[in-house]
Amino acid sequence: MPLVSTRQLLDEAAKGGYGVGAFNVNDMEQIQAIMEAAKETNSPVIIQASRGARQFAQDNYLYHLMLAAAELYPQIPLAMHLDHGNSFETCESAIKLGFTSVMMDGSLKPDGKTPATFEENVEVTRKVVDYAHERGISVEGEIGVLGGIEDGHGAGGSGLDHVTDPDQAVEFAELTGVDSLAIAIGTSHGAYKFTKKPDGSVLKMDLLLAIHKRLPNTHLVMHGSSSVPKDLQDIINQYGGKLKETWGVPVEEIQLGIKNGVRKINVDTDNRLAITGAIRKVLWESPEKFDPRDYMKPARAAMQKVVAQRMVQFGQAGHAGDYTAISIPDMAKGYADGTLITKPLVAAK
Repeated sequence: MPLVSTRQLLDEAAKGGYGVGAFNVNDMEQIQAIMEAAKETNSPVIIQASRGARQFAQDNYLYHLMLAAAELYPQIPLAMHLDHGNSFETCESAIKLGFTSVMMDGSLKPDGKTPATFEENVEVTRKVVDYAHERGISVEGEIGVLGGIEDGHGAGGSGLDHVTDPDQAVEFAELTGVDSLAIAIGTSHGAYKFTKKPDGSVLKMDLLLAIHKRLPNTHLVMHGSSSVPKDLQDIINQYGGKLKETWGVPVEEIQLGIKNGVRKINVDTDNRLAITGAIRKVLWESPEKFDPRDYMKPARAAMQKVVAQRMVQFGQAGHAGDYTAISIPDMAKGYADGTLITKPLVAAK
């Protein structure tokens, strides 16, 4: 199956009432882990790369690894997504390379750190939407600002500093025509999200419910949604690590979100923890080892296990064969003739 649009995956997820995990990658082993998990669970999947990943791996390596994944797993609907594009130019370069969807994070200025105004966000996101849709590429926008910093991107602080206003979310969706909307409800990038198991004081699920009520047909996105399991933290610390105690987003809260319009869930930290723990264990127990394959194989297997668990928990497992891929040129035709609706349905308050 060729690389497909994230929009198609999310449209199908909405029909089926499930979410689709979007997993960040930097190298071949991570892509292999995700695709094996997708095969194991028969899941559609979104693989995404940040600007940091593109710089680390180099664009052509990443793109051709994704083409290899599509070739080796033709039964799996697979989208290649740009995570946290910081400018029109960044999104444009990803589209020209072959990404099938992009995120324009106009919630921050191009430096990736300074919060932008609502008007600035709308302007740059709309520009990306116009360019992308003409080429059949779907666009994710963001309203509100997540806390923390990851890959050099983020405003820092807590996830409660710039949460999403439901009225602005409605206006933003109407003005931009984005295919999916990332919202800020208290989550943060990185491992250190919460200092205790999150409750309503730090994880604003009520905001998510309010936004879904106003935008019932808009695909919502949860960023910073790794669950940071204690067992993965413990493995790292058992074998020489020094992670501070921390909590992530409970799976049950993500599942509540999925019942209320969340269709894309970003996961990165959990996979990093799994990989690091597996590598530490090998090198701690067998310090004579020096062949990277000796520790990358268990690292890849550890990540595959986490990804497969998330695919089941998000509900995407079993849905890979539900539909036929729509080509990117046909997506472009759909945007042009109005078959692919981009104006959101807005419900009264």
